[in-house]
Amino acid sequence: MDVHGRDLRYFVAVAEQLHFTRAAESLFVSQPALSKQIRALERQLGAPLFERDRQSVRLTTVGRALLPHARKVLDAWEEAHEAVRQAAAEQRGTLTVGMSTSPGRGGLLPAIRSRFTEAHPGARVKLRQVGWEDATAGLADGTSDAAFVWLPLSGPERFRWVVMATERRLVALPEAHPLASRESVDIAELLDEPFLALPAGAPELRDYWLALDDREALGAGPPRIGGEIAGADETYEALVDGLGVCLVAAGNAPLLTRGGVVVRPVRGVSPSRFALAWRADDTRELVRDYARAAARVAEAL
Repeated sequence: MDVHGRDLRYFVAVAEQLHFTRAAESLFVSQPALSKQIRALERQLGAPLFERDRQSVRLTTVGRALLPHARKVLDAWEEAHEAVRQAAAEQRGTLTVGMSTSPGRGGLLPAIRSRFTEAHPGARVKLRQVGWEDATAGLADGTSDAAFVWLPLSGPERFRWVVMATERRLVALPEAHPLASRESVDIAELLDEPFLALPAGAPELRDYWLALDDREALGAGPPRIGGEIAGADETYEALVDGLGVCLVAAGNAPLLTRGGVVVRPVRGVSPSRFALAWRADDTRELVRDYARAAARVAEAL
């Protein structure tokens, strides 16, 4: 029987959450895809792993028997994968830094690189662009060693970070919008507006940029979603088409104000935090020294 590691990861996630939707969110997959994979695993094993009804999910006897062995297999594979990844990275001397938003704010990248190369003059820093579907910019799946991200992160216990910039949140509006003529806007004035939302795979960050906490503090219900956005170009086009408004960090405003879109300060919302993050269990010298360089730059700002 050839059971893939992915099948075991999916099984363990559901077994720990006992909830398919929450497990799917933690895995960054859709709930239907997760359910399909679990059913396929059950067919391979010839026995059901979960008892499901509309109110709950429970492990069967077979599921309880499989769980400790599945965890051992995944732990062993993670150790092997980490050993190989560390060896390869050290051999190459390459640090891969993910980013979903350009970290060009005030020369952050050159300043970090300068300090980092003092400790590792032969190391190569490779930047990679990651879509907004992955709020961790490659940290979660191991394709990035460090990453420039927006807080909050899903599964914060898995990561460490240093805040590089704290920026006020603005609202981006079509220039013909009634609020576009104002110098600033209160969050209460946006409660009935349709909002453009980040992909659902990063629920904490999606909720943050929809200002859910601030809406709840005002006694408002969830926002109307006018569209989903996964990049700056998509956001700009959705704004120009009048699909909704969106909150944006001040440093990202130039990505959207290309004509037909304006940004205005928003009162009543907390500032955004732009950070350099890395995995909590990553002890490699290259990663730690890049994080230290970033911290030194942040302290000097």
